[in-house]
Amino acid sequence: MNKKHFKYINTLFVVLPMTLIMAFVGLIRNYGFGEDWFFKFLNAWSIMLPVAYLSAFLIIPRARKLAEKATKDKTQSVQL
Repeated sequence: MNKKHFKYINTLFVVLPMTLIMAFVGLIRNYGFGEDWFFKFLNAWSIMLPVAYLSAFLIIPRARKLAEKATKDKTQSVQL
């Protein structure tokens, strides 16, 4: 696989099921299974997917840096 496209495909495979679950839970929690629940679900998901996909590219690099900073070995930075 081309390493250039791996980041985009991997992010899509994470965001796709996550937005499906979140749209379904949010819709059922707020509206229940009404007569047109499926169309409301598709509408919510069609808006949620691109927003989450683009947001992931902003959040993931910053989260990685924060995680590296939080788990950095303190003994390496101290030189005696």
